[in-house]
Amino acid sequence: MKLVAAEDTRHSARLMRHLGIAPKMVSLHDHNEGARVAQLVRHLEAGDDIALISDAGTPLISDPGYVLVRELRAAGFRIVPVPGACALITALCAAGLPTDRFTFHGFLPAKGSARRGDLEQWIKVPETLVFYESPHRIRDTLTDIATLFGKRRVVLGRELTKTFETFLDGDANTLLELMSADPDQARGEFVIMVEGAPQVAESASEIDANALLAALLAEGAGVKQSAAVAARVLGGGRKTWYARAQALKDGD
Repeated sequence: MKLVAAEDTRHSARLMRHLGIAPKMVSLHDHNEGARVAQLVRHLEAGDDIALISDAGTPLISDPGYVLVRELRAAGFRIVPVPGACALITALCAAGLPTDRFTFHGFLPAKGSARRGDLEQWIKVPETLVFYESPHRIRDTLTDIATLFGKRRVVLGRELTKTFETFLDGDANTLLELMSADPDQARGEFVIMVEGAPQVAESASEIDANALLAALLAEGAGVKQSAAVAARVLGGGRKTWYARAQALKDGD
């Protein structure tokens, strides 16, 4: 291997020393990936082989590499994937949640309002939901999941394939209690897996739209907010729901 493109050359240098090899390395991360393409193309045109690695897991899976691979494929170079550790697949294999269908959403937004907005979109999705999360936000994210998903089963994979690998299983509030009892459980890198929405029988009655809007208004939600919630839960346009909510409020 003539050249290694690494997310962090200092981090990857330790791996190279462990393997007893000393290839030339260049950094390739979120901030310089586009600028590296021309340099790496020159190496490939000279006949060099290049390995792309990330700090942990698989390149491109919530890690750098997409821009490079896209451009190299467009230029006609061969891309050879090498199966390796991937937290997403590793976690699913041990979670005991359905894996015939799942959706991976990477890292959720850091800001609470944006994170809750994303989570609200997937409340009714029937397949297993998978996210990555950092130790700095794991409690906040689990709190949001508890609020929005209730008692839905959550499996948390922590520090996968490392010394302190742990799986926690229960609803989000249960996991928060476990972290309070043992703060070490909030350390490391996480894969959050949330059970999909239960299938509703065709004979089940639909939510009464007016009852939902009336309940939201009674709890102090504004007309605009009530319309937004109804649109997310029941579908349809916000303007239509806004008019219905306003009519209910005016009729009080």
